[in-house]
Amino acid sequence: MRIIDKIKADGVHISFEVFPPKTDAGFESVLKATDGIAELTPSFISVTYGAGGGTSKNTVKIASHIKNDLKIPALAHLTCVSSTKEEVHKVIGQLQKEGIENILALRGDIPQDGQFPLPGQYSHACELIEDIKKMGDFCIGAACYPEGHVEMEHKKDDIRYLKEKVDCGVDFITTQMFFNNDIFYNFLYRIREQGIMIPVLPGIMPITTKKQLARSCALSGTAVPQRFRAIVDYFGDDPAAMKQAGIVYATDQIIDLIANGVRNIHVYSMNKPEVAAAIMQNLSEIVK
Repeated sequence: MRIIDKIKADGVHISFEVFPPKTDAGFESVLKATDGIAELTPSFISVTYGAGGGTSKNTVKIASHIKNDLKIPALAHLTCVSSTKEEVHKVIGQLQKEGIENILALRGDIPQDGQFPLPGQYSHACELIEDIKKMGDFCIGAACYPEGHVEMEHKKDDIRYLKEKVDCGVDFITTQMFFNNDIFYNFLYRIREQGIMIPVLPGIMPITTKKQLARSCALSGTAVPQRFRAIVDYFGDDPAAMKQAGIVYATDQIIDLIANGVRNIHVYSMNKPEVAAAIMQNLSEIVK
């Protein structure tokens, strides 16, 4: 099923994300986690591409398992920064062969050595989106950054680039994680003013360890409100308490989003079915 049709349907839709193993040895454990998340009957499950594109073969395999074995819509991430156009075309062909209808088109992080783009590579996500559209009838998603992309000095420039991606044929966009819902609401207002009217899925990440917060914020530049920082400071050295507090905080964000009319929410569940299950239990009388 095309995700754009799913998220336009009535009701509240919660989706989750898994990431492939770094090595083939971890494949079965990721499948087990994926199966656990699937038991929650999410609206869809997304599968990341992995740093450097090295897990691309497992992205296709896991997305196929979700779609063909678990009978849940799968969203396969596709990052172009580390691959040639020929390599990307090959992956798109594999997704098509497996019946995967949904792709999240991403440029990805530029290598630290700064060698980008190399000959035969895409320069921007827009080029990738255009090629995906040429190769098949895919539902295409893209990423957006409510607090601005870390490479952009001005938020208005970030929104301008987002508008270019949308105009290339993106069906929906998913935000980077945020911990203050007002940031998301303000972002929605700004992009609607610029004519970006496609569905926007807020991305919520349950932070369950102090280490996870530091790592995630270092990569994304996401601001941490004082309210959540106090939670991490107080509970961070007690793993069980921090896990519970992080789940409650994420649930609180989701409830606020739903109360303000948001009907599609994506949870960065990090291969943790127990965290996803706890959130859905907290929403048992809210999301039916």
